[in-house]
Amino acid sequence: MEKVFRTESPIETQNIGEEFGKTLKPGDVVALIGDLGAGKTCLTQGIARGVGIAKGEVVSSPSYILINEYNGKIPIYHIDLYRLENIAEIADLGIGEYVESDGICIIEWAERMKEGLPKNCITINITWEDENTRTIKIQHSIP
Repeated sequence: MEKVFRTESPIETQNIGEEFGKTLKPGDVVALIGDLGAGKTCLTQGIARGVGIAKGEVVSSPSYILINEYNGKIPIYHIDLYRLENIAEIADLGIGEYVESDGICIIEWAERMKEGLPKNCITINITWEDENTRTIKIQHSIP
């Protein structure tokens, strides 16, 4: 199943993420794919709102610390693989523990661990059309 959205602002991107986040359940893995600046973290902010992130929690890019954990109705594990060079570095992170948890795992730059993604993960491709416009393609894998 595939859904395609077009957004014209960060707020619209967050709103798409929020509606999508409301559909997620424990154990879901979301693979985010898109160029630098495409809106992966912006979409994640909306997803976290939709999942029910705890009041006062701030969702930010985990580029330098690699993994952020957020509390809410369901724990969210926000992983950023941008700074990792190879599959061995990714394996050293212990991502498998997050992917196999009862939380929701959101992985930015997920194409860097394509072989390690579960077969039933949800893939979201974000394409940067211009300064404000994004195309968001959500693909649900069939387990």
